[in-house]
Amino acid sequence: MTVRSRGFFTTTCILPAVFFLLIHSGQQRADQESWARHMNEGAKYRQEARYPEAERAFLRALEEAEQSPGQDLRLSMNLNNLALLYVDEGRYGEAEPLYLRALELRERVLGRDNPEVALTLNNLAALYRSQALYAKADPLFQRALSILEKQYGPKHTQVAMVLNNLAASCYEQGDYGQAEQFLRRALAVRDKRSEVAGPEAARTLNNLAEIRRVQGRYAEARELYQRALTILEKTLGPEHSDTAAALNNLASLSVNQGRYHDAERLYRRALAILEKNFGMEHAAVATGLNNLAALRCELRDYGEAERLHQQALAIRQKALGAEHPDVASSLNNLSTVYCYQKRYAEAEVFGRRALAIWEKVLGPEHRDVAAGLSNLAQICYQQGRYQEAASLLQRSLAIREKVLGPNHPTMAETLKQYASTLRKIKQKNEAAIVEARARDIDLHSGPSSHGQHTVDVLALRPMGK
Repeated sequence: MTVRSRGFFTTTCILPAVFFLLIHSGQQRADQESWARHMNEGAKYRQEARYPEAERAFLRALEEAEQSPGQDLRLSMNLNNLALLYVDEGRYGEAEPLYLRALELRERVLGRDNPEVALTLNNLAALYRSQALYAKADPLFQRALSILEKQYGPKHTQVAMVLNNLAASCYEQGDYGQAEQFLRRALAVRDKRSEVAGPEAARTLNNLAEIRRVQGRYAEARELYQRALTILEKTLGPEHSDTAAALNNLASLSVNQGRYHDAERLYRRALAILEKNFGMEHAAVATGLNNLAALRCELRDYGEAERLHQQALAIRQKALGAEHPDVASSLNNLSTVYCYQKRYAEAEVFGRRALAIWEKVLGPEHRDVAAGLSNLAQICYQQGRYQEAASLLQRSLAIREKVLGPNHPTMAETLKQYASTLRKIKQKNEAAIVEARARDIDLHSGPSSHGQHTVDVLALRPMGK
């Protein structure tokens, strides 16, 4: 029932203002220097998760760019970076028009096949992927890939970046075979460029490991995770935030394998790195606390799990705002702990708060909304409210089937839950049909470990390129 972050390293592109300045004399030069100062301040504040300050800086820069005729590229850069900030804050509806406007400006000034257009397409696709709008995201990723391959050839670093992001989209849709193909193409790029022992290769190895983990191929996953961790420790250092992400993912695999002592040691090491890098009130630290809490819940240490989830919730509310999707995840996770403790009234209150945020921010047909509906159904089931539970599960199944497809591994989990509920309301024949469908999905997809708390590097720190 716990909602956790996914285990893929993905990349969006923030555009550094200082790289694109054309210096002129007089007032124009002063204006550009002022604009660049605001942009760089915004990037700095975003990196530090000081989002209100970052927004003010980017908006000051945007106002100056809007007032400067003939500066469309500068304006597009501004729009891109402000949109990235809004994505960090879960303000997806505000980010989309900024990306679309930046894309229109770049296509008009640079042409439709310019690499900078491809980077904007990548960012817009990543936004749609965050919202589980895969039918919108995947064609944009593919167009970005086509442009970059045409301009740079198939062995360029930015080509590998988009391949990795396409793999993440396939992974979330349960198409693990296609995801692996994209990742192996990305690794081939790294190998060709002699980057096979670099950080980007390590991130791709991590992603391959995540596919192995959700497929239940734990020995292969452990070898890949260890390789990724070794490279990151060597290239970025043992206390880098990406190293913390890799430690976290190795810990999640240890949970799958029942190696709880190893898992706790790794989680605590990752959390210590995050606290040292970002301070005690950063959203990345909340992610580390959330993962440790999930482990304590797994071990039925519900009091400690509640304390850690409450701490994570407080950090997220302060750092991200009361209606961020990650705040909803913390509310949902607390709901799970209360349900295990048979504190059903509290569990339902927190579960409904989480669902309301997800529906408002992500839309009524997002995969997280489906998860929230399933969790509420479980609370109703435990209280004997079987008809209500069945209705919630029907909604959850409809969303999952539409967004993820009829054969996604999480469909099987929800179908089993639905079948149990149907049996409680004496619909045994329908329950048998539903159980048969769940078995068929399991047979073709293999064991699923999607519930484990692997994290994306974006959950730990803002990514730039």
